[in-house]
Amino acid sequence: MQQNKFHSIYQHLVQDIKNGIYASGDTLPSENELAQSFSTSRETVRKALNRLSQHGYIQKVRGKGSIVLDMQKFDFPVSGLVSFKELSESMEEKPATTVHELTLTNPSAMMQEAMEIGEEQLVWNVIRSRAFQRESIILDKDVLLYSKIPKLSREICEDSIYSYIEHDLGLTISFAKKEITVEEPTQEDESLLDLDGFSNIVVIKNFVYLEDATLFQYTESRHRPDKFRFVDFARR
Repeated sequence: MQQNKFHSIYQHLVQDIKNGIYASGDTLPSENELAQSFSTSRETVRKALNRLSQHGYIQKVRGKGSIVLDMQKFDFPVSGLVSFKELSESMEEKPATTVHELTLTNPSAMMQEAMEIGEEQLVWNVIRSRAFQRESIILDKDVLLYSKIPKLSREICEDSIYSYIEHDLGLTISFAKKEITVEEPTQEDESLLDLDGFSNIVVIKNFVYLEDATLFQYTESRHRPDKFRFVDFARR
């Protein structure tokens, strides 16, 4: 019930921002005011505000509150662990996901070293492209431990792997190490992405861990550089 409550508050505030009730630079009501308005706890309101922050709608500023951000440009957060499906909720036009590969194999030598696993272990290899306005501009390449995820389907990959892991398998995704580089496109990039003449792509590499500190996923998210603004907020 609490999950539905904080999501309902999140959706309500998203619509208020999109409808201009809260404009860029405005401050949202305080947690106490929102809790009273929605007849819920501050903890539930805080979860909704955290979701707004993760999706680039607000910036929580100490001493000032939750400041509404300019949504004319789409911000792609590089911190936090947000699934692509969750991220796409903030987009006016929903992206289309195409699954190009879903195979169960032994890990390559590179994956054995990167994920610190033996060659006898099985891994899922998932390759998906994301299209906006009929242009494929993101290529996601995932390697996931079969021992933690014994079942995976194209339908799950088209929807949300993280939602399946957390809600169906009951696992807790805890933290990730990230690396961001700018690289020349590979033949695979050129084949599966609409590069539109761009000679570089932005690559975000993630090493993702479960609550028990098991490294269960390595992923590369390969982006055409003109469509997204990669942002993070740092505080000393």
